[in-house]
Amino acid sequence: MSTDEIGAESTATRRTVLRAGVAAAAAAPIAAGQGTAAAATEPAGTQTGPARVRLKVNGRLHEPELEPRVTLLDALRERIGLTGTKKGCDRGECGACTVLVDGRRIKSCLTLAVMQQGREITTVEGLAHGERLHPVQAAFIGNDALQCGFCTPGQVMSAIGCIEEGHAGSDAEIREWMSGNLCRCSCYPNIVAAVRQAARELR
Repeated sequence: MSTDEIGAESTATRRTVLRAGVAAAAAAPIAAGQGTAAAATEPAGTQTGPARVRLKVNGRLHEPELEPRVTLLDALRERIGLTGTKKGCDRGECGACTVLVDGRRIKSCLTLAVMQQGREITTVEGLAHGERLHPVQAAFIGNDALQCGFCTPGQVMSAIGCIEEGHAGSDAEIREWMSGNLCRCSCYPNIVAAVRQAARELR
C-alpha cells in the first residue's frame, strides 16, 4: 500500500469516527429530554385522565368527573351549575370568584377542584335560608353597595370572611382586608358601610 493510500484510509477513518461521535452527542440530550419530559408529564401512579371528584358544596355532595387541572371555579360553574361565583380575571386579582372553604375565603380560580375534596365549600347560593337573606346580603342591598352586580357575589363572600376573621373593627381595617376584591363601579364607600353594618349585626 502506498503512502497516499494509507493517508487516505487514515483520514477517512478519522472522519467517520468524528461524524459518529457528533451524531451520538447530539442524540443523547434529545433522548434524555424526551425521557425527562415523559417522566414529568406522567409520573408513576399519577392520575392524568378524568376522575370522579367528591365536592361538598352548600351542604350537598356533588361528584363530577373532572380532569386534575380543572379549577374549583370551573368545576362550580361549568360542572355543578352554580354560576353565582363569577369568573373575572381568572388569575386571582379581582376577587369575583371568592368562596368560603371550611369558613375561610379563597379565590376559587387559583385552586384545583381535586384539592378541595372533603372540605365544606360555601358559595353565594348557599347563604340565604329560603327568603331570608344572610345579614351581609341584606346589608349590601340596604346600603346600595352594588351597581352592575358582577363583583357582588365575591364581595359578599369576602365580607363574610372578613367579619368572621375579626377584621371589621374600623373602616380603615375593612378597606384593608377587603382590598383583594375589586369593584369596577367604584362602590367602595357603600361596600365598607355594608360590611360595617353586617359586622354589628353578627356580633
